[in-house]
Amino acid sequence: MARLEFLLACALALVLVILPATSAEIVEHSFHVQNLTVQRLCHEQVITAVNGSLPGPTLRVREGDTFIVHVFNKSPYNLTIHWHGVFQLLSGWADGPEFATQCPIRPGHSYTYRFNITGQEGTLWWHAHVQWLRATVYGALIIRPRAGHSYPFPKPYREFPIVLGEWWNANVIDVENQGLASGAAPNNSDAFTINGLPGDLYPCSSNHTYTINVVQGKTYLLRIVNAALNNQLFFKIANHRMTVVAVDAAYTTPFVTDVVVVAPGQTTDVLLTADQPPGSYYMAALPYASAAGVPFDNTTTTGIIVYDGAKKSAPLLPALPAFNDTPTAHKFFSNLTGLVHGPFWAPVPRKIDEHMFVTVGLGLLACGGNATCGGPLGQRLAASMNNASFQFPTKLSMLEAFFNNVDGIYTADFPDQPPLMFDYTNPNNSFNQSIIMTKKSTSVKKVKYNSTVEIVLQNTALVGIENHPIHLHGYNFYVLAQGFGNYESVNGPKKFNLVNPQERNTIAVPVGGWAVIRFRANNPGYH
Repeated sequence: MARLEFLLACALALVLVILPATSAEIVEHSFHVQNLTVQRLCHEQVITAVNGSLPGPTLRVREGDTFIVHVFNKSPYNLTIHWHGVFQLLSGWADGPEFATQCPIRPGHSYTYRFNITGQEGTLWWHAHVQWLRATVYGALIIRPRAGHSYPFPKPYREFPIVLGEWWNANVIDVENQGLASGAAPNNSDAFTINGLPGDLYPCSSNHTYTINVVQGKTYLLRIVNAALNNQLFFKIANHRMTVVAVDAAYTTPFVTDVVVVAPGQTTDVLLTADQPPGSYYMAALPYASAAGVPFDNTTTTGIIVYDGAKKSAPLLPALPAFNDTPTAHKFFSNLTGLVHGPFWAPVPRKIDEHMFVTVGLGLLACGGNATCGGPLGQRLAASMNNASFQFPTKLSMLEAFFNNVDGIYTADFPDQPPLMFDYTNPNNSFNQSIIMTKKSTSVKKVKYNSTVEIVLQNTALVGIENHPIHLHGYNFYVLAQGFGNYESVNGPKKFNLVNPQERNTIAVPVGGWAVIRFRANNPGYH
């Protein structure tokens, strides 16, 4: 089930109109995407990679700049690149999802992305947005303040991207296709990685461990990205505390913690002060797996922080949370707040134009004919929202269809409410065959430009109860509240933070719970 959760982000699309933007300097890169043979876990594997590295290049830009990226697809697969979290003002066609905002770049062809970075600072990332290619086609995107501007926190001595990934000893396209063919969940990954390296707790990996050298007394900025496909991750550093200063390229009120939780697609910027005795300390990431009884990759990836002048010694491992430590995960997610005096902060809009209640979770698709599939009840697993399982078109992108008024590519009938009200988080409904079946559709919700949209994201117990990440393209949204159980329209709003809520582009809807988000639809396109 967890391997399908990121697909939920694709189940809701919005159609808007055009907004102007400005730019400053031009930053230009070329991506050469092709096969790369790497050694991991005693195994030689051919992967798809950008510019011969895993992860791909870290891109650095300043707020206000224009990005130009030339992508040359020398791989055997169709390809697009999604700039995860970038608003794409006036450039919705550069967002990247195949057949949503563009047709894929075919093998042997190229495409140039051009877009502005406007009103954003912090850490984002880029990744492939075709099938499972993003398992190896990804990298960090770092947005610094304009020249002459500074961070709203003390300037760090140095900064490091910490890109968490997921690794298979197999061709990831084959892994995905095998799961789709059977209707069951695809195979679990074989390891997690830090900057492409699994760390020395895995076999044959003593030389595949990411290492940072630090100076005692100095403060560092770690830009943590969860680029894993299917798993939320706990991240800890032995004997060190961290101060969260931003999430998803939006500044936060400084929050001190000894553990960071990141869902797939999320980023978290933390300040780390090297305030311990000189030595070696492990940083470690392991899965937060909230679905009871579901197999998952229960392994731990590590990197090492080494103090200058430290004697060589075995690194100290942090005390790690249990894989199902929901209280720790919820405490972290729910204690983050926005930095109201930071750049680009805007007050929460109070007038709501569009109210939506959207159930999120898994369902089942009919296997078809007299066949038996590998999912529960002999059917196929499918992610769904309001009982609709999104299906990308295959002939024309939705954005082009909208622009040219082409019928038959999508329908504008995504519902504001689920088709049936029920006890959403009651485990007794997990395999209730009267409500568990869903259907594929390519449906969108249209909203007016500059309208304010509030969405209750309600987790369900269908198939199983687990935490689900949801990503909204082209926006940051305010997280007004989150909790467990069924959302209550009377008591829920009493919990809203309308003063300094955190801003995100990806939220982890609590296991067996709900979250309420709000945003102003001032960015045209499909999201």
